[in-house]
Parts: sequence; structure tokens; C-alpha cells
Amino acid sequence: MTETAPAATSNFNLPNALTTLRILLVPVFGWALLAHDYDSIGWRVTAYVIFAVAAITDKIDGDIARARNIETDFGRIADPIADKALTGMAFIGLSITGDIWWAVTIVVLAREWAVTLLRLSVAKNVVIAAAQSGKIKTMLQALALGGLILPGKQMSGWADLPGEVLFYLSQALLAAAVAMTLWSGYEFFRDFWRQRRNLSET
Repeated sequence: MTETAPAATSNFNLPNALTTLRILLVPVFGWALLAHDYDSIGWRVTAYVIFAVAAITDKIDGDIARARNIETDFGRIADPIADKALTGMAFIGLSITGDIWWAVTIVVLAREWAVTLLRLSVAKNVVIAAAQSGKIKTMLQALALGGLILPGKQMSGWADLPGEVLFYLSQALLAAAVAMTLWSGYEFFRDFWRQRRNLSET
């Protein structure tokens, strides 16, 4: 009696739908942030809500995929692309609005895409689990970007002081996020080359 091979997991599932939604929300978020008056409090809040919804789906889709054991090749490829597209749009958008220095955006995005493309290119041979520093980096980036998307400097009157506090707190979180981005990138490349060296020796 021959054994039947297990059926492949279908790409049509909830985690992949959420990942696809996150990708579709990226241009909508960019439109809300950039296609209007940069100092519009209403549009800033709208952009923040879209960004927050997209960021939350990143957490939810991964948890569902692992809990239900329905991880797919599409999800493994599309999920990091969706993440980097969202954060990339946020960094670029906030550089255009003058809230983040372009030098910071270039350094962060160069690291993010270098790691993502290298991870995807060798995914079949070298598997590098997400390090704790990478998780902290992701959290700090989300908090910093979210705070900078919200109206801070744009507030006036009774909200002037809270707005200034939000802006400078977000800048402090951004500095921490950049430091952790560089450190986690170093850890990734260090572990990658260790695994490649071990594979070549076996």
C-alpha cells in the first residue's frame, strides 16, 4: 500500500489575504500622507490609521499562519516584501514631508532591502531565524514612524505642547530604531556567513 503525499497548503488562506491587503494599503497610505497638505491634521490622522491597520495585519497574519500551520511559499516571499514596502513608503514619505532626514531613510532602507533580498535569494539553502534584535527593531520602527505620521509639529493652541512632545519623543524612538536596525543587520550578516561557512565545510 502506497502512502499518499500530504496535500500542499493552498495559497488562498486568511494570512495570505491579510498580506495582500497590506501590500494594497501601501499606495493608499502614501496617497493619504503625500497627496494633500502635509500639515493637514485630518490627513495626517487618516494616514496614521491606514499605517496602523497595515502594521497590525503584519502581526496577525504571522500568528494565524503559525497557529494553523498554513505557512506557504507565497507568504514567505510576500510577507517580508509587504513589510518593507510599508516601512519604505513611510520613511520616504516622511522624508518628503521633512520629518526624517533623507540620510536616515537611505541608510535604513539600504539595510532593510539588502537583508530581505539576501534572505529570499538563499531561503531554500540557508534559513536564518528572526533574531530578538530584529523584532525589537521592527517594534521601534513602527512606534517611531507612527508617531511621526501623527500631527505633532502641526498642532497649535491647546495641543501645542503635547504635539511637540509627541514629535520629539518619536525622533528619540527613531534614533533608537536606526541603531537597532544597524545592529540587527550586523547580526544577520554575521549569522548568514557562519551558516554558509558551516555548509561549505560539511
